[in-house]
Amino acid sequence: MLIFDEITKKGHEQVVFCHDEASGLRAIIAIHDTTLGPALGGTRFYPYEDDEAALIDVLRLSRGMTYKSAASGLNLGGGKAVIIGNPKKLKSEQLFRAYGRFVQGLAGRYITAEDVGTTVRDMEWVRHETDFVTGISRALGGSGDPSPMTALGVFEGMRAALAFRTGKESVDGVRVSVQGVGAVGRHLVDLLVHGGAQVVICDIDQQNLKMVTTKHPEILVVEPDDIYDAAVDVYAPCAMGATLNPGTIGRLKASVVAGSANNQLALEDRDGAALAERDILYSPDYVINAGGLINVANELEGYNDVRARQQVKGIHDIILDIFKLARSEGRLPYKAANTLALRRIEGIGRIKNHWCGVQTQKRGCDRVI
Repeated sequence: MLIFDEITKKGHEQVVFCHDEASGLRAIIAIHDTTLGPALGGTRFYPYEDDEAALIDVLRLSRGMTYKSAASGLNLGGGKAVIIGNPKKLKSEQLFRAYGRFVQGLAGRYITAEDVGTTVRDMEWVRHETDFVTGISRALGGSGDPSPMTALGVFEGMRAALAFRTGKESVDGVRVSVQGVGAVGRHLVDLLVHGGAQVVICDIDQQNLKMVTTKHPEILVVEPDDIYDAAVDVYAPCAMGATLNPGTIGRLKASVVAGSANNQLALEDRDGAALAERDILYSPDYVINAGGLINVANELEGYNDVRARQQVKGIHDIILDIFKLARSEGRLPYKAANTLALRRIEGIGRIKNHWCGVQTQKRGCDRVI
């Protein structure tokens, strides 16, 4: 791999490789674009096959955060971090504090939060070493677990998709398959059941299934591979990405896709077009799942639950705007979402350029040198 080619071809501004021998920390922080403000994005702790896989993932995820922030109307850029290793074996206060020192060294250009493999407690360890962390507990003035807000945003986006497709945005009587009932999926199930939906679920983790079915014994459970064949109106992918691909799209019975997973399209152009050919309405993942980002972003102004909840509910209107733009300009929904995000970035970019961090910002710097 030619590293600089990978970094520059999608417009990344900065990539930092972090190593601390004492704690075993091996991490990569990727800052994609800071036109709208400092880059905000979670820290993923994952046992990548190799360093190249970790780099590819963090570059892809950080770019997605740029679009997510822009489309959500936030004054934030896109960034992401990955810690390489098995979180069940390597997690320690020492490791996260070492990581926090690397985040602090970026002077506010990157603000971190939790992601796959990390928790609120982990972010509290990071917080010992840096001011630039969100997603900490309510007891410390933070927003706590962002999963409920992510689920709320998906629920609102699903209602918008149903309204656009059927003219009726209520989920009452709607059949929904939820793929993955972990932190976000189980909260989404609660909202759907409360709204009167008929829900089908799957998960590879039996404990996750037990938590949901104990609370909602009426829910139908199917094997993970059978979720694509379920006779439903809405397919909600809430596990890992790339579940929309040539092997699954042809099996879907749903007319709407609306879920929380990142990077749901294995290949954007190919699989976005395949969904359109089957007349399946796709809700762009980085917009519909932005509730968690909106929630933690509220910490930057002093967390207010009522304000955060109202902003997350605004995903409903953003998704509707994307569908309307797609229809009026003859675009696929994910391309319409990209267009909205890029128009906002380009518009603000005419006023300013990169965010260079709080230390240099105080000296009047408005661009990276």
